[in-house]
Amino acid sequence: MENKIQTEALDMRVLIPIERHKKLIQLFKELPVDKSFIFINDHDPIPLYYEFRSIYGDVVGWEYLNRGGREWKVKVTRTEASQGREFTDITTLLDLRKADEKEWKQIVFHRYGMMEQGDTMEIIASEDPKEIHGIFIHKFEGQHSWIYKKQEPNEYVVHITKKVNSGLGDDGFSIVNEFDLRPFPPTERHEMFYKAFADIKPGEAFEFINDHDPLPLYYQMEAESNEPFNWEYIEKGPEAWKVRVIKTNK
Repeated sequence: MENKIQTEALDMRVLIPIERHKKLIQLFKELPVDKSFIFINDHDPIPLYYEFRSIYGDVVGWEYLNRGGREWKVKVTRTEASQGREFTDITTLLDLRKADEKEWKQIVFHRYGMMEQGDTMEIIASEDPKEIHGIFIHKFEGQHSWIYKKQEPNEYVVHITKKVNSGLGDDGFSIVNEFDLRPFPPTERHEMFYKAFADIKPGEAFEFINDHDPLPLYYQMEAESNEPFNWEYIEKGPEAWKVRVIKTNK
């Protein structure tokens, strides 16, 4: 098993994003010191690097073997033993003190997009993450709770919870995914959109946010998709466009 972990690349592209995180986090938890595994992803998995370090400490070796396109290959090594934090009242932990402040938004919203209703993310920061809080208020009003668990010099701890609802839209469809495309480059946005559409069944829907009108994507879907769908604008600019895509039976 050790040789397999070290030499064979795990192709995570076949899994939905949240299952990728779960599987890789469990792999690292079980990884012996000085051992490695290699995985392939369809976009830069740098938020996962910070999630690893947040949970297990500064014991994560992270080496890019290939960058860009549809194949990002990374070698992950455990450099030292560590206990790792066990979760009880939260789903995941992001210690932003270990990340460049310019990457905070990408890390937080990438992970938030994969959270399920009722999940709670804990973020720790050396200063009040006011900008992130403002985005949550503006973009996810009524859909989340933001609770300061600690507000002390050099340590702010926040719990962000996706509010539980029925998951059913007005017409009885089930919203099974929601994500924000704005932190990602245009090429990755298209891949994320098509992956989200492929992952849902008739009667299910997903919602996404973009920083411009994604109408060209609608026309591309109209031309190429063999599966029927409805496209509904929830919000139309000027700073954000929010769209609900429903896979229909006919």
